[in-house]
Amino acid sequence: MNETLRDADALIARIRAYNPKSDTRLIRDAWAYAETMHRGQTRRSGEAYFSHPVSVAMLLADQRLDDATIATALLHDTVEDTRCTTAEIEARFGAQIAALVDGVTKITNLQLSTVELRQAENFRKLLLAMSRDLRVILVKLADRLHNMRTIRHLPPEKQMQKARETMDIYAPLAGRMGMQEMREELEDLSFRVLNPEARQSIMRRFLTLQREAGDIVTRITDDIREVLAERAIDARVFGRAKKPFSIWRKMQEKELTFSRLSDIYGFRVITGSEEDCYRVLGAIHRRWTAVPGRFKDYISQPKSNGYRSIHTTVSGRDGKRVEVQIRTRQMHEVAETGVAAHWSYRDGRKVENPFAVDPAEWLESLSERFARSEDHHEFLEHMKLEMFADQVFCFTPKGDVIKLPKGATPIDFAYAIHTRIGESCVGAKIDSRRVPLWTRLRNGQSVEITTAEGQRPQAAWMDIAATGKARAAIRRALREEHRDQFVKLGRELARVALEHIGKKASDKALATAARILGLKDTTELLARLGSAELDSRTLVETLYPELVDRPQRAAVPAARAVVGLAGDQTSLRAPCCQPIPGERIVGIGTRGRGVTIHAIDCPNLVDVEDQPDRWIDLHWQPGRHEAAYAVTLIVILLNDAGVLGRICTLIGEQNANISDIQFTDRKPDFYRMHISVEVRDTEHLYSVMTAVEADSDVAGVERLKTGSRGA
Repeated sequence: MNETLRDADALIARIRAYNPKSDTRLIRDAWAYAETMHRGQTRRSGEAYFSHPVSVAMLLADQRLDDATIATALLHDTVEDTRCTTAEIEARFGAQIAALVDGVTKITNLQLSTVELRQAENFRKLLLAMSRDLRVILVKLADRLHNMRTIRHLPPEKQMQKARETMDIYAPLAGRMGMQEMREELEDLSFRVLNPEARQSIMRRFLTLQREAGDIVTRITDDIREVLAERAIDARVFGRAKKPFSIWRKMQEKELTFSRLSDIYGFRVITGSEEDCYRVLGAIHRRWTAVPGRFKDYISQPKSNGYRSIHTTVSGRDGKRVEVQIRTRQMHEVAETGVAAHWSYRDGRKVENPFAVDPAEWLESLSERFARSEDHHEFLEHMKLEMFADQVFCFTPKGDVIKLPKGATPIDFAYAIHTRIGESCVGAKIDSRRVPLWTRLRNGQSVEITTAEGQRPQAAWMDIAATGKARAAIRRALREEHRDQFVKLGRELARVALEHIGKKASDKALATAARILGLKDTTELLARLGSAELDSRTLVETLYPELVDRPQRAAVPAARAVVGLAGDQTSLRAPCCQPIPGERIVGIGTRGRGVTIHAIDCPNLVDVEDQPDRWIDLHWQPGRHEAAYAVTLIVILLNDAGVLGRICTLIGEQNANISDIQFTDRKPDFYRMHISVEVRDTEHLYSVMTAVEADSDVAGVERLKTGSRGA
């Protein structure tokens, strides 16, 4: 038996251990197809590339997931990195797996750590991919976990970018979906890259502590087992030191040194029933002293992702504080795997876990809530709150439960009840005691808001509020109250910023920027500039990105611009659609002429849709291209002296070359012309068109997509 088959058998054996009814043929077919597609490709470590999808599949098999998810893991990079297409995946493996692979590919292509406007749009796309089938994000999280485990082979700057994205996006996402083990490992792997000195310091302290105090975990575990045995409680007990990043975060939040930090060890007690959970709690509290304010009952008040457990912190041996989590076996399964529990199998059947909450409902409600939001800043705040924050549960005087993120204040509580209550808030009581509005709320507290007619939101509230809803409402109220002042200041800021690069803050330029940024009108743009919600650099980047100093990336050479061509094939860009990097493309084989490259939406492709043997799946090499590609623009200009010269200068300032100009229609007041411009990619083209459109003497600019047929 060759090595490939032996590895495939190892994966299948792992799957059949929890799912004897697994579709072995599907797994073997997916393995063989992906191995063939990736043949010859290597990772930066020098390993065969196929080792990566195999490792991702193994990680998901450890979570006892279904066959479709495992097959998707094996295939997840084929569309992105090989000549394989989604249509071919569907033909071979069915619509379900094709949709999953397509979803993972779309998430991989998102730039989640870019500027705020684009990041908000990509968050929407992330939500959309997740809401269609949550198994997409399970595969992506396993993919990111394996990549982080092998990140040392990447260049340092790439390691930093991936680690920051993991820390900001994927680790909190895993936590929000209840996958705490994965969240902790992702955080610690990122911590190793982002702050290696701090992590090494934590590890050294641990080793010193272990030398001085011995094996604390084993001793405390034995103590807990002894106490439970005395009361005839059948339970399993586990102990461990907390992850270095978890300790570092607590040190930063509480401003404590390592020596003053408590509960750096965690213990879990797994029982057979919910009743036993409370018996264990009583036994532990009778044996050791409970730490006030460190008790949480997530069994009676579960988290929104289905997490159930009792948390208590006690002063244990030698006065050391330890945290103990108590839960049943079924609760433990949900706590370990979160959303993955929905697709877990045991003995050939999907596991029916009564504590598993379907996060698809949460995602669906989240998607609907922000589907029509035009405020990108507000959307990002809401998104990060919903996805990445731990929650606290507080009560109104009537007993209604209000869910808020950790760190929320009475201001957030007031706005959570109703915007009107928030805007008129003048004070608060927590458990019948008056408290400052900046007080941080804790689980189980009863909060009463005092209001007064005529009260208005204060600017200081922006530093107090933690939720997106409260901050957005406060921001809107302040903006409306000082709108005229902000608009005046914003106009001056725009004038100075644009004059700095030799441009004018004309009404046309400001209106163009407002439209691109998705704002209501020019007044809204100026108000946000004046209130510091939008900075002047963003305005300049929006209108004239090529004039802003940005780090240069290594350019993609012309010889490697298109991926998917055979070694001896020549290619030609179709003159009808003039495709450029950044657009989806397809190749059409032509006898004696090599391959003609078309944009995927080119109308001339209709002529060859009944000739599938001529179609070749192509895509542009990602990155900044060094070659320039001619694109024709239709520009309508005011017929006045100096206008044409100014437009040519504008195009040149965007680092684009004009290769041809043709006048197609001359009128006494306006004339229409075709300008052939050489650009690198769609982003560069967009910059050129935006700069031209912003000129007050330009009536219109659009891309020409007609011409001779090239297929």
